[in-house]
Amino acid sequence: MEIRTAQRTRQSVGAKMIIHLLLMVWSVISLFPIIWMLSTSLKEKNEIYTNASLIPRNALNFKNYIEAWNYGGFKLYVLNSLFYTTVVVVGVVLIASLAAYAISRLELVGKKTIYYVFMGTMMIPVPGAFISLFIVVSNLGLANTRLGYMLPLIAISLPISIFILKSFFDELPKEIEESAIIDGARSFQIYYKIMIPLARSAIATIVILNMLSVWNEFLLALVMFSNNKLMPIQMGLSVFVGQYTTQYELLMAAMSIMVIPVILVYVLMQKQFIQGITSGAIKG
Repeated sequence: MEIRTAQRTRQSVGAKMIIHLLLMVWSVISLFPIIWMLSTSLKEKNEIYTNASLIPRNALNFKNYIEAWNYGGFKLYVLNSLFYTTVVVVGVVLIASLAAYAISRLELVGKKTIYYVFMGTMMIPVPGAFISLFIVVSNLGLANTRLGYMLPLIAISLPISIFILKSFFDELPKEIEESAIIDGARSFQIYYKIMIPLARSAIATIVILNMLSVWNEFLLALVMFSNNKLMPIQMGLSVFVGQYTTQYELLMAAMSIMVIPVILVYVLMQKQFIQGITSGAIKG
């Protein structure tokens, strides 16, 4: 028995080592494009074509970031995306949390029907609705405006956000609300004083998912905007690509500027994000 137990222990340790080795290899493969992008952004223009190493031959050239920031109005595109992302994420969290709380915890007539309607919209491909969406926005006089761009983004992001938050609220014991009601709390007080603090992990999941979605969005902006000054950061990358030449050192610096905020947000919120996943925030 002891020999068999030892053999099983060795097999278990060996399997774990193989799994960890595969995960390490996968991590290196996943990180390599980012490392290559950062390396290229710190090289001089001539060195890009002559030095295949990830380590720049000369001194680190941080001037590429300054030049990329000021080149072709790229700074304006970045600020546009920051504004769009902030407004959309705040709007989605506010509306989705209110809707999810009402559907999950309040006694409302037809709330299941409303919920299923929201979930049904998830099956509609977003690009397939661009024509009707543009007609509606134009009829409202919001075409080629920031509001006409952000409102559809909020609407598109609501179904999955409501789904995540409702699933999280469903997992919470009703005794929490009953105790608050006995203490004299009203529904809205329960919502923002109890439910929202408890749902921080689920909200972190929503923030990261929607931030990535809005920050990387391009097609809807291309449909809604004819004024380049309103375009998001994805449009800004095209200024570094000419008809005959591409300024790779500036393009990589611009892409680094685009990626760094997303990485920082994830690093700062990764604990809540992981908790949101492991605690059942995305369970059906």
